Amino acid sequence: MAMKRTNVYADPEDLAIIKEAASRRGISEAEIIRQGIHLAAMANRVWDEPLFSRTFSGTGRTPSKEDVRDAVADAVRRETYADPDADPGAAA
Repeated sequence: MAMKRTNVYADPEDLAIIKEAASRRGISEAEIIRQGIHLAAMANRVWDEPLFSRTFSGTGRTPSKEDVRDAVADAVRRETYADPDADPGAAA
């Protein structure tokens, strides 16, 4: 990957922490700064599409453990017995 040089101003205390971490980890200070830039870039990225494209209607309350278990079991049954001729009483 091609790199581009840039200049930034940084707090001296942050630079001291980076220097110590680089020494402890056996990597360059520049590598730690590149990792930080990448994390900042990804945290501020705007995606073309939303992460979740579907919305779900609900009750407006947090579901209980039993609600979640029942919903998952219902979905598994629907997937397992998608064939209308399948026998839901038959053993898998």
